[in-house]
Amino acid sequence: MPSFSRRSVIYSQNFLRNPCLVDHLLARSSISSDDILYEIGPGKGIITERLVQRCRQVVAIEKDPTFVEVLRHKFADTPNITLHEGDFLQFRLPNISYKVFASIPFNITTAIVTRLSTAPCPPEDAYLVVQKEAADKFLGKPRESLYAVLLKPWFELDVVYHFRRSDFIPAPRVDVVMLRLRKRGPPLIHRSDAQLFRDFVTYGFTTWRPSLGSTFKGIFTSQQFQQIAKKLGFDLSATPSSLQFEQWLELFDYFKSIGNTYSMQTILGSERRLKQQQAALQKIHQTRVPGRRLVVES
Repeated sequence: MPSFSRRSVIYSQNFLRNPCLVDHLLARSSISSDDILYEIGPGKGIITERLVQRCRQVVAIEKDPTFVEVLRHKFADTPNITLHEGDFLQFRLPNISYKVFASIPFNITTAIVTRLSTAPCPPEDAYLVVQKEAADKFLGKPRESLYAVLLKPWFELDVVYHFRRSDFIPAPRVDVVMLRLRKRGPPLIHRSDAQLFRDFVTYGFTTWRPSLGSTFKGIFTSQQFQQIAKKLGFDLSATPSSLQFEQWLELFDYFKSIGNTYSMQTILGSERRLKQQQAALQKIHQTRVPGRRLVVES
């Protein structure tokens, strides 16, 4: 059987080794005795054993069957924990208020954040141990990203702790932070406009033109785009990542105010098309055989 350290490398997951550090992080969080807390990938339960002491109910989702057996034995007499064996990305999230606290596998960070943030009932507050590079992408640092602009209307994001590499087993080769996603109330985009906003931003970031002026040609007239660019203070040659989040909000409001049917039809479905392209690329990647030519599944 693979060792604990070896299995962690396989699953691209690094586990906190010091329960006192977990206590310190929880003490600085919003998590309280009234909360229902979800933990993703608990491993041997170093975080879990502190959560069950602090929360009303803990729901732990673990994919690795070896760790599941460890957790079942360790928490056999703990009444306020529910353990689910399976893939979190396939797990059905609740429709009641809950929070998340987890050290997640680095290789599926984006998928996990997307799963949480786009759920019908997203968490009130989430604390995720992630690579600093991933956290910067979600924060939009040093420049805005598609991920950041899609998150910020619904969540306030912040890095609340910087870890040492020696805090983990196995020690990661990258810088690691704790990223907090706190749900806004109310969101900055109305529920009825949510998908249109996501499509608008996705279109802006993925049309692959040299500038926003060329990207939105046909969506705005030349005069319209010049007027809004001047009002919002960006150049016609600006790229998607050079606009700040607040400028994206105002650009979207202007887009809605125009109410052009052709423009709406062009924009709608952009996020769905991007997901389909990403799924196709992932499928191709999974069929690669080292040392042989690419074989694509039908």
